[in-house]
Amino acid sequence: MKDVYILAVESSCDETSVSIIKNGHEDIATVINSQIDVHTKYGGVVPEVASRLHLENITMVIDECLDRANMSLEDIDAFACTYAPGLLGSLLVGVEATKALSFVYNKPFIATNHMMGHIYANMIGNEYDYPLISLIVSGGHTDLILMKSENEFEYLGQTLDDAIGEAYDKVARILDLPYPGGPNVEKYALEGTPSYKMPQILNDDSFNFSFSGIKSHINNLVHNEHQRGHEINKYDLACSFQNCVTSHLVDKTKKALLKYNLKTFLISGGVAANTFIRTSLKEMCESIGVNMYMPEKKYCTDNAAMIGAAAYVLYKNKQFAPLSTNAQSHASLEMNFKKE
Repeated sequence: MKDVYILAVESSCDETSVSIIKNGHEDIATVINSQIDVHTKYGGVVPEVASRLHLENITMVIDECLDRANMSLEDIDAFACTYAPGLLGSLLVGVEATKALSFVYNKPFIATNHMMGHIYANMIGNEYDYPLISLIVSGGHTDLILMKSENEFEYLGQTLDDAIGEAYDKVARILDLPYPGGPNVEKYALEGTPSYKMPQILNDDSFNFSFSGIKSHINNLVHNEHQRGHEINKYDLACSFQNCVTSHLVDKTKKALLKYNLKTFLISGGVAANTFIRTSLKEMCESIGVNMYMPEKKYCTDNAAMIGAAAYVLYKNKQFAPLSTNAQSHASLEMNFKKE
């Protein structure tokens, strides 16, 4: 079979990223232009600023990726991008740039869901069998998914309120930790002990998650301690929080793996870069004889390599998108997994 090279663009939030992926598994070149230093000044991502920076950087990032790969646009078999979900202005930059390349070079255009990209980040450098359970943990999602094949899935559970990444960021703000919040909560947690009592989270028979309660508990705890004139041990509170939410993830995932008697598990999403969460899930999987796959940490946060890997699945199934496709701030995975 001829090798397939896909040039992928990811611009759903504050990273302008371009990758060239070979056969869905090999990262030929990836470039990420981060805006984190700019948004740190504001304590979070400013959508209007993000889209303007994408516009300024997209051509430069494409050129740099091609240079690193020692390839030209004529060598590319298809062009892919994230079309949803994400910040609309940011998505538009990537979508329009990719459609222009597809039109000029007369190659297929592949519109890829950002969350599908997270799942298939596991394909980079890995081979695994179906069916399997996939857990997405990110700033906007906490989803437990049954995948019967590479393009067939079923939601088992989702967060009922906040996503886990959102909870990490809110706790960071409560503890007055700097942006980006999640990684700093993890950093503090690693230096603390779980000395604060945490509530039990959604201990039911479902595969759903909930994180708003733990956030509210910590907010009230900090407020009450300050009212009493007590000092909060940020390291211990971060550790107590992290232990609690990680146990929640582990318990629900284990329950699903045992119910469906599956031996393959994937984790993905920005929060999958958290070492404590990765280790805890790995230990659980080992205890019940499940093979766990997780992307390298550089493929957990937003990057175009994961979009190229997911696009290869769509390419094989000839699921190409028309050039009339537009960016969408919200879209479900069904749009990418449906068959013609």
